[in-house]
Amino acid sequence: MVLNSKKEIRNVVARSFLNKDRDAFRATLLHHARTFFADRIQDFSEPSLGGLLLDFSAEVGDHMSFYLDHQFNELDAETAVETKNIQRHLRSSGVPITGASPAVVSVTWAIEVPAEQVGSTYAPQASALPTILEGSILESDDGVQFELMEDLDFSARLKDGTYKARTIVGESSTDGSPLTYIMSLGGEGNFPRSPAGFCVSGVRSTDAFSIPNVYKSFRELTLSNEDVTQVISVIDSDRNEYYEVSSLADDTVFRGIPNVDSDNELVLENLEVIPAPYRYVAMTDFDTKLTTLRFGSGNAAVLNDDIIPDPSELALPLYGKNVFSRFTLNPGQLLETQTLGVSPVNTTITVTYRHGGGLKHNVVAAAINSVATLRMLFPGNPSSSVATSVRASVSVRNQRAAAGGEDALELNELRAKIPAARNAQNRIVTKEDLLARVYTMPSNFGRVFRAGVRSNPRNPLAAQLFIVSRDADGNLVVSPDALKKNLRVFLNQFRMISDAIDILDARVINISIEFKVALQPSATKNVVLQDIISRLQRYFAIENFQIDQPIQLDDVNNIIFNSPGVMSVLDIRAKNMFGTVLERSYSGSKFDVASNIKKRLVIGPPGSIFEIKYPQFDIIGTAI
Repeated sequence: MVLNSKKEIRNVVARSFLNKDRDAFRATLLHHARTFFADRIQDFSEPSLGGLLLDFSAEVGDHMSFYLDHQFNELDAETAVETKNIQRHLRSSGVPITGASPAVVSVTWAIEVPAEQVGSTYAPQASALPTILEGSILESDDGVQFELMEDLDFSARLKDGTYKARTIVGESSTDGSPLTYIMSLGGEGNFPRSPAGFCVSGVRSTDAFSIPNVYKSFRELTLSNEDVTQVISVIDSDRNEYYEVSSLADDTVFRGIPNVDSDNELVLENLEVIPAPYRYVAMTDFDTKLTTLRFGSGNAAVLNDDIIPDPSELALPLYGKNVFSRFTLNPGQLLETQTLGVSPVNTTITVTYRHGGGLKHNVVAAAINSVATLRMLFPGNPSSSVATSVRASVSVRNQRAAAGGEDALELNELRAKIPAARNAQNRIVTKEDLLARVYTMPSNFGRVFRAGVRSNPRNPLAAQLFIVSRDADGNLVVSPDALKKNLRVFLNQFRMISDAIDILDARVINISIEFKVALQPSATKNVVLQDIISRLQRYFAIENFQIDQPIQLDDVNNIIFNSPGVMSVLDIRAKNMFGTVLERSYSGSKFDVASNIKKRLVIGPPGSIFEIKYPQFDIIGTAI
């Protein structure tokens, strides 16, 4: 084939699209110019006009290649370098940008109250027992403020009638009669005798925003302080309360109300789902560390709760007309639906929030010893002198160092969370998802100690969820009904619409272990047996067992055999303990251990968990 024109040559010449840098672009352009423009320009040296045109073209190509690569890299969270683009990746992945985190500490509150004679005994004066209210502010030696997160009621009693507060005699008269009592709540006491008395570091502030009588969709308000750790309340001048949600599409939130039933020692609050027509999302800017509240798009002045507004009412003025002129469409009017929440109009928004945190908030033990703001209530209405005396006697102290305070994460640390956030899902699909949701329910609504999931043999679309809780002594107990109701409300928001979850009580099987060993001639019998029992107590600690987990007799055999002084293991037996034995109360579950041993495994019935309730009595060993 003979090519007779430059156009025909251009159609068949090989072109390379792999050039990336300036030199490669110039070399390609030089070859192109010498091929097609040799009859017009012969000098392409650097000082010549031809060289200038090549340099200009190569420079433009180099810049365009750089920005193309840069923009392509910015599409991926792992290769993006611009802060704004990384923040967009974080928000689209659901990774919150937060500032410094606060520290948490359990504080002991102590008061001194007068004594009074009740019958033939003395007790703290009932009318002088106060309630220290949530919001009281403490201060450490370094000036770090901590805020009490719960009410402390010094008049609260246990079921046996004793005070929850630890009570000791303060001052006594010459005849030994108590004059005052010192009572303390919070700190490291064992639940339920002592509430936690948890305090969170940070400073509470309030910002007020005047909203004009002009509708604006997705209105944004920026708070004035950095490192906002919690938005406590958002209320407008009409007393409408705005709730924080993870997405403006969420139209409900969870709320806890005090549990007044008999099981309130194990379940402090009942969980309920409430509608949230007034809602917002909180966003933190990485550069400024300021938090912005974004509200919905609905017009609060218009009563319209349609999921999709009628377009004929908003955009198409055609009804009843035979002729019409040209008109414009405003798609933005479709956003005025209140399904994404309400945008405040002609009101004043008051935002109360807590800010501040960081490593410096992890104060050492005994650093918190002063009260900056005391909020105290006396339900018994004592005399003013008694109330003043009790208020003046308040003292605080943290037995342990505060923990949890961290500086704000760097951008690369936030970016590392993106893969995990993208893999997470806001619904229950697998058994692992169900267990994760069960264990992440806030503890004030009841705590599930162990949970197990099985397929329902009678319904392929249902799962059986077995749960068990622990009492104040750490023993397994049937989960209270309030906990199950809270769990039902909590899980219902995440389950698939076609799935069902049956919440059942796990079957607690109490057992005892008896073993017989032969000892080495030089071994001391009591010392060896005590060592073996201690090892087995650690192995059978309830924290090591799950629902539907079998007992491995070979593991028990290895623990005994590897104990110093043991020559051989002669016998190991597991025995079911139920009812009342020697004034010890066990579970009522009967279980035939011998009939359920398979391949050296003691296998319990479906939805069961093994427990040695009294390890000091139920692990018995003999030696020869």
